[in-house]
Order: sequence, then structure tokens, then C-alpha cells
Amino acid sequence: MNLPLTPIRFKRRAETEFGKKLGIVCGDVRLTYGEYCERANRLSNALTELGVRQGERVAWLGYNCHRLLEAYYGVVQIGAVLLPLNIRLTPSEIAFILNDSETVALFYDLDFPPIVDALRQQAGTIKKFIPLESTAHTDSSGLDYEQLLAAASPEFTPVSVADDDLAEIFYTSGTTANPKGVMMTHRNLYLHAMQVMAGLGIKDSIVQLHTIPLFHVNGWGTPHSVTCIGGRHVVVKKFDPKQVLELVQRERVTHFSMVPTMAMALINHPELRGYDLSSLEFVQIGGAASPIDLIREVEQHMGCPCYAGYGLTETTPVLTVAFLKDHLKNLPDEERWKRQAMTGYPIPGVELSIVDPADNHLPHDGQTPGEIVVRADNVMAGYWKRPEETAEVMRNGWFHTGDMAVIDEEGYFLIVDRKKDIIISGGENISSIEVEKAVYSHPAVFECAVIAIPDDRWGEVPRALVVLKPGEAVSEKDLIDYCRTRLPGFKIPKSVEFFDSLPKGGTGKILKKELRERYWRGYEKRVH
Repeated sequence: MNLPLTPIRFKRRAETEFGKKLGIVCGDVRLTYGEYCERANRLSNALTELGVRQGERVAWLGYNCHRLLEAYYGVVQIGAVLLPLNIRLTPSEIAFILNDSETVALFYDLDFPPIVDALRQQAGTIKKFIPLESTAHTDSSGLDYEQLLAAASPEFTPVSVADDDLAEIFYTSGTTANPKGVMMTHRNLYLHAMQVMAGLGIKDSIVQLHTIPLFHVNGWGTPHSVTCIGGRHVVVKKFDPKQVLELVQRERVTHFSMVPTMAMALINHPELRGYDLSSLEFVQIGGAASPIDLIREVEQHMGCPCYAGYGLTETTPVLTVAFLKDHLKNLPDEERWKRQAMTGYPIPGVELSIVDPADNHLPHDGQTPGEIVVRADNVMAGYWKRPEETAEVMRNGWFHTGDMAVIDEEGYFLIVDRKKDIIISGGENISSIEVEKAVYSHPAVFECAVIAIPDDRWGEVPRALVVLKPGEAVSEKDLIDYCRTRLPGFKIPKSVEFFDSLPKGGTGKILKKELRERYWRGYEKRVH
């Protein structure tokens, strides 16, 4: 018997097995899984009444909210395609995405009417603009999200959905050109959730706090895995350290995920020790490389294990987690933290390797760097309407990530850099991540990014861009001298620049591209 591999089955399971259990906490809204699934059904029927057909795209412009969790099932169970939008993009960038994807309906938060006004002129394929809350700012239907649901039937008749039907599209950041639409099938999402549940060992007692934006690869896949297992979703509108701590204490949160900048904000929060965080079983850090000191400080300040992990939009997204393998659990703390800060090893169902520029596989010696390649059921179907770019990254049976790593004898990966972030100074390759970790280890440093800047003699050299912790003071010379004790001479930053803050994307990840542009304007930057 072959059933369709679709995340819609997760919703049905939650409704059947956990219908009376509290499933969603979002501000003052508390929904059982039965209530949540009924609202998703009403959304499906409302979309059908609006004329949305199978295969058409429905976009979402808003913060983390129970309504977006509803859309993860309400949109796809009619065979339509969900397209969550990064709220930090400009109107022109959003318009490009909507036109490129030929989106037919847009749900939007009340904070974004100016953007929506621009989109009404620029996004020609959209037939319906639907506010998520009551406002005079509506289209000709005159209905907002809650009114649409109230008018729709709670009973839903399933439609036929196949494994390889498109379920979601997420657009990558446009690092060099326009963003690309990553196509995720029902099969991708179903098997990714199964892999995550097996790899992370989650169960129905999980209380997952959504600190990662749900427009970012659906908050690292949690709408599917947590719903399937019958755990509880706790939604925070956007990351705020104090609110996160309050929710962990009040809702007895067991798990949440962060990028390094979020972790830094939490462990340096002045009221951290006043909260009861004893419910936490472990927290994860991804989205950027994690310094060993950060893993140690999170564990010491928050009282729970902390592990790094790795994934990409194109892999829906989780590929690895840096859990300790059973035979390594008795390592001394320093060795343990070092392992937990690594990129990790593949979760079940994922095959990873590293290759040289000719796509030859490289040894697992912990020394030889190569590009990470992956083959797995959760790898995307391809880039929307971009067959050439799809073929470029999906060749020889592997997806090429663009991340450079080494693999040690235990099978743990350690990313050394993105291909485009490697600094080539006088012919020597310098890992920006390695330099960042050295700078970050200074006790006065709060955040740091290391980039290449042009140099007449060496071509390019590393510069450290640093944010200091409140009340701390350190000079450029002090930081450079500090790095001399931790790095070979050619890797030491040639200069340090101090900032009040560094630009960040939707998840809190530091935007190196934006930082580089100010230094390379007028230069021809070499392609690595």
C-alpha cells in the first residue's frame, strides 16, 4: 500500500490523536489541536470560495502567528502552494517575488499597508489582498482573515495531492542577483519531518517556542514535526529576549532554536538569572557557525545542553545536528563543547560528503576542506523557473551547498566558510569563520563579522567588524594583539572597526554581503 507522502497527514493525525490537547499558544490565543485543525479547514474552504485553484500560489506577509501555522495546512490541503515572505525585504524585492511566482492571493499583517499599497501597483498577478486583522484597508471583498474563516464551513473534503506536487516555495536571499524560489514538494516536507523526529528524538511532551521566523523555511521545519508528534507550539511574534525568557518560564518550554546573535542577546540579558528555565531540555543554534565559547556560555547561563546544527533553504532545511554520539558522552567538558559547536553529523535519511572542484570525494581526516554535497529526500525539487541554475547545483547525483567543510574520523562536519566568504590574501586561503571565532573569544566582544577588504599589496585582507558588550572598552590594537595568540600571522585581522550594531536578516543572521559592499564599492571583487 502506497499512501501519498504529504504533511497533510500530520494535521489529520494531530486532529485524531490529540484533538483535545492544547496545541497552539499565541499571545492570548490558546487553541486545542481540534480547534486549530478546524480553523485550517475553514481557511481551505475560504480560499476555495475566493477562487484559489490547485497549484496556485498564496503568499503570506506577516510575523510569527497562529494564523501562519494554520496556513501551513489550510493552503496546501487544497493543493495550493504556500509562499511565506521575508518581512524585511523592500517593496520592490517583494514585488519581484510575487511576480516571479505569479502569486494570486496575499495575506498581510496590519503593520505593512504601505508595502501593500506599493504591491497593488507592482504585483499584477495578485487578485486578492487580505488583511489578517480588521481594517478599512481591504480589497473589494471587504473581508479580513477572521471574517473569511467565520463565513467558511469547518468541514473539509480532501482533494487529491501527489507526493511530487509543489507544496511550498521559499525565496532565497538575493546575494548576487534576484532571489531564487526554492520548490518544496509534499514528499520533501513529509520526509524531512520524519527525519527530524527520528534525528532529534522529539515526542508529544515537546513544547516548542517559535523564536525563528516562520517565513524562514517554516521556522526550521517545526510546523510539521511538532504537529505530527502532537507537541505544543508556543508562538512569539518576533524575537525579544525578555519575552522569550518569560514564555519559557510561563509555558514550560522544552526546546527552541536560535541563531548566534539571538543566543548572545539571551545570555547577556541583565535579568536572565531571575527566570526559571528548568523546563528546557536542550536548545539549538544554527544559521551561522557557533563559537565554542558561545555553546559553553549558553549551557552555563541557561542550564541546559546546547547543540549546533546545519541546514539550508534548499534542504527544507535540517541536515545535521551536533549531538554527542553515545560513545563520546563522557568527554571532558572542553572536548564536549568543541564537538557540540561543530556542524554535526547527518540526521537519518541524509547523506553528506565533501568534494574538490572536480567533484572528487575527499578524505575524512579533519584537515582536508571541500564543498559539502548532499543527497536526501528533503533536497528541493529545484529553483522555480530556473532550470540552468538548478542543474548547476544539482549535478552528479548530489546537491552542492556552497559551504566548505572538513570531516573528522567520527563523521562530524565542521564548516570552515562559505565559498564566497573565504578570504584569499596573497594566495593564502583564510577562513572568515576561524578568524571570527578568535575575535569572539575576547571577553569584551558581543558580536563580530570578519570580511575581506581590498588591499593593494595582498589583493584582500581580513577586517574584523565588532560590536562590544555594554560597558566594555577595548582598542583596535588590543584586539589585534589578542588574535596574535590564537591565529597564524597571515590570518590575523589587519584592522578592526567598531559598530553600535551590525545589519541582520530576518532570522538575526549578520548580513556580510551588505557589510562588504561599503568597502568594495568601485573595486572589481574577485570571484573565489
